[in-house]
Amino acid sequence: MLSGDNLFDQLDVAKVCTTILLLTSVKGISSDASVVLDAILAQGIPTTVVAITDLEALPQKKRSEAKTVVQNEIEAMVPGIDKVMSLTKDTDAMNVLRKIGSQKQRTVLQRDRRSHMLAESVNFIETEKGKGTLKVTGYLRGRNLSANSLIHIPGWGEFQIEQIDLAPFPGDDITDPKVLDRPDLLKQESLVSENIPDPMDAEQTWPTDEEIREFSTKKVKKIPKGMSEYQAAWIPDEDTVEVNEDDDDDDDDGMDVVSAVSEQESCESEEYETMTVASEAAPDPEKYDTEMDMDEEKVALEKVKKAKEDLEFPDEVDTPQDIPARERFARYRGLASFRTTPWDPKENLPLDYARIFQFQNFTKTKKSVLAEEPSGAQAGWYITIHLKDVPTVLYQMRGQQPIVLYGMLPHEVKMSVINMVLKRVPGSSEPLKSKENLLFQVGYRRFRASPIYSQHSSGNKHKYERFFQPDSVVVGTVFAPVIFPPASVLVFKENSDRTITTVATGSVLSVNPDRIVVKRAVLSGHPFKVLKRSAIIRFMFFNREDIEWFKPVELKTKYGRRGHIKEPLGTHGHMKCVFNAQLKSQDTVLMHLYKRIFPKWTYDPCVNFAPITL
Repeated sequence: MLSGDNLFDQLDVAKVCTTILLLTSVKGISSDASVVLDAILAQGIPTTVVAITDLEALPQKKRSEAKTVVQNEIEAMVPGIDKVMSLTKDTDAMNVLRKIGSQKQRTVLQRDRRSHMLAESVNFIETEKGKGTLKVTGYLRGRNLSANSLIHIPGWGEFQIEQIDLAPFPGDDITDPKVLDRPDLLKQESLVSENIPDPMDAEQTWPTDEEIREFSTKKVKKIPKGMSEYQAAWIPDEDTVEVNEDDDDDDDDGMDVVSAVSEQESCESEEYETMTVASEAAPDPEKYDTEMDMDEEKVALEKVKKAKEDLEFPDEVDTPQDIPARERFARYRGLASFRTTPWDPKENLPLDYARIFQFQNFTKTKKSVLAEEPSGAQAGWYITIHLKDVPTVLYQMRGQQPIVLYGMLPHEVKMSVINMVLKRVPGSSEPLKSKENLLFQVGYRRFRASPIYSQHSSGNKHKYERFFQPDSVVVGTVFAPVIFPPASVLVFKENSDRTITTVATGSVLSVNPDRIVVKRAVLSGHPFKVLKRSAIIRFMFFNREDIEWFKPVELKTKYGRRGHIKEPLGTHGHMKCVFNAQLKSQDTVLMHLYKRIFPKWTYDPCVNFAPITL
């Protein structure tokens, strides 16, 4: 039975349960219970038993009908559920226990392929200032556990094992427990998660940090919207701010820089409100405006507008008139065929890719890891695990949080690129922008990250999606530690009131840094004069040099015509183009340009508390 208002605590306990007993009322499932149940279903629900606790409160004639209503409601959420039972008398409790003990257990692969334990007792001994040894006692489930393995505690992190003891059962007088296993220093898994790049291990000369900082930042003046370049010249240079040029991938539609704000919070000071009761009373009209955050409303409205525009005109961007298009789209290229044109996955990788690990053959490594049966403590034993170098602050901040331990498989502490198939949950209508910070639960691990989205398609290239639209399926890509699939994924969005909302669910697709996510920019032009197979096109470019620069790129139209630029006309961006058939005057000429997009290193494992929100 799960209780409490911390959603993550409930999910952690549910992940290691053999059987979940769902207690419900004849009134049905409440709204907050429905939120928790949906999350448990998304992460993988074990064997489930449902019981009604207040059936005796109804008249005898209405009990059967009420039980059928609850049965149908539960079956709509949890497919394949057995008959709903009643739990009001002692004999009913015995029947429920008998059913739990005799029914077939449901397999949850992401749980059963790893050692796991729900702590029944916890003891902490501080060995030095700021850290100590955590002794966790409980029944080991899943696979056997070796002292050479690493242990992951959700919300705490990864730790090495000091030793494993055979623990006495509660009430036994054994004072000297038997030591089952100690780590071999030569074979024990390391806590190192990132690769240390060697700048000399390459043919080219690596730039220094100062050179990278100087190249990737530029001075931008904050000017009122609508002010001309001549007026902006009178603003003092002291009012300039630095803006990272690598962060302009999401702002192709607008060339003006308004502001750049970054905020980081430490793990130790992070706290969430735990109030979960939502008031049904009508809001006070006099206080309604004072409680509204208008700045947040404007940001949300702007995001909705951009998402709608991207849905109606996918990837279309305006050609800038103040700077040459050959400079604005210098990192883009044309492709003869999006599906078959080769693209080297190792070309122009960012420096963050030197910090990660990549498998030569991920499938083969996964099979060998799962085939290996570790020695040490066996599943089903009642043991005590000694974890070393646990920060004291984590134990002091624990409160009522249940401690759940997971034995990590080899390599699962190493950082790499994780690709996840994601689908929006019903009722989630807010558009999610690429590189927007979200909260992820991937298997047994939770973290914050800013994913980039791409189409879930076959082939060696996948088109970048600027927005994760409602009722859509995409692939989210982030830097995160390795996890061997199958592994469920839950995605949450943090609200301004420090609560969270479930926005998407899915599963891990692959651990592959070579997945090529390609961003498309579509430049559009319009026919000015249409001849037989040729036409004069305008508004795609605004100077002669840009036309000569993009002349090799193929043109397409919304009505299916194909063509190419023949020659520029004049100096204001008009050009003569030849097509495979005559254009229609209402047609639109398009030029598709592409560049590869990489995720940002925004991985933050400091996630612990989360109140339930509707």
